[in-house]
Amino acid sequence: MTAANPSRRQAASSSDMTRRRIAILISGRGSNMASLIEAARAPGYPAEVALVLSNRPDAEGLVRAREAGIEALAIDHKAYSTRESFEQALDAALRERGIEFVCLAGFMRVLTNWFVERWQGRMINIHPSLLPLFRGTHTHRRALEEGVLVHGCTVHFVVPELDAGPIVAQAAVPVVPGDTEESLAQRILVQEHVLYPQALAMICSGRARLENGRVVFSQGWGAGGALRSPG
Repeated sequence: MTAANPSRRQAASSSDMTRRRIAILISGRGSNMASLIEAARAPGYPAEVALVLSNRPDAEGLVRAREAGIEALAIDHKAYSTRESFEQALDAALRERGIEFVCLAGFMRVLTNWFVERWQGRMINIHPSLLPLFRGTHTHRRALEEGVLVHGCTVHFVVPELDAGPIVAQAAVPVVPGDTEESLAQRILVQEHVLYPQALAMICSGRARLENGRVVFSQGWGAGGALRSPG
């Protein structure tokens, strides 16, 4: 057996030091959580998933996180008399573990201004619509009712106003004849699983940053692409 190369060990250690410690907040099965965990396994990905935290002890995503070797913690919001005391426990758990950045992934709690401001610029969410269209819930139903021909998902920084933070990335899909809420949601979920890891990587690598309330990118992209529906 040969000894490990010290320079390689040092390089690997240095690389790990640059990775930002991420917590993912969930309330359910954690499908977007799983896509972030998988992406973070890739060499060179600029973030590591250090914690998965849920407000529901029975959340399926906690089991999936533990199976992936990640600490999974439940802080049951029902055990706290106020929203503020629950969020103080949440904040304490994140800080005790040295969390640097938070990803909301199906976390079904409206956060208070106190918590959002405490993590301002360090917390993102993925929303199933092309914001600023269809903020809030039942986005696919509303898109179908409005008759839009293009729908999608958005990764954005979290601000006190619901689903109103600076946009980091978006993905669009066509709405086709015969679509239901379920069929549309499934196609958009596929895009969420691609978009969220990409957006997180851009932020953690410094390729996307907040500046004066907007997201600024270190490099541009081509203007030739388009999604047309019908098309």
